[in-house]
Amino acid sequence: PAKGESRVVFMGNSITIGWAKHHPTFFTENPYINRGISGQTTPQMLLRFRPDVIDLDPEVVVILAGTNDIAGNTGPSTLEMIFGNIVSMAELAKANDIKVVLCSVLPVYDYRWSPGLEPAEKIVSLNKMLKTYAKKNKIGYLDYFSAVVDERNGMLSKYSGDGVHPNKEGYNVMEPLVQQAIKKQLKKK
Repeated sequence: PAKGESRVVFMGNSITIGWAKHHPTFFTENPYINRGISGQTTPQMLLRFRPDVIDLDPEVVVILAGTNDIAGNTGPSTLEMIFGNIVSMAELAKANDIKVVLCSVLPVYDYRWSPGLEPAEKIVSLNKMLKTYAKKNKIGYLDYFSAVVDERNGMLSKYSGDGVHPNKEGYNVMEPLVQQAIKKQLKKK
């Protein structure tokens, strides 16, 4: 980072990389680095956490992960496995003096590429686990879920074309929330 730069790395999957496609200036006009890789699950993110986060020397990491695990992208995963991988990323960050913003998993009623998994309640449960962990360990928790959820615990259609990935309007809702969460972490010494 440049002298005085408060670098932030966004660690995630297609939801993170899609953000740069829908609103590239969000990353170019801020000291934000996008490390989203489409389709990735939490064990894959954990493997690349050192080169993609720690080695970039950020002050804050924003972790948005877990939906692809619930979708079974790399095989079956329990909520405990997903939670454990996310916690491991948070612990690695803390051990390297990087402040953490843990994000709730976005709501999904069904995955088009993997229908019938009934992910909505699993996501609600995982988010409760993440929120409890964040509170207990005094790290940031960002609740995107509540801002974009519909009555079925899926994503409001106005914020997504496929019920999983935010569209431009969805990212417009997410941006001020994440900037507020980042600001809060940067104030911590």
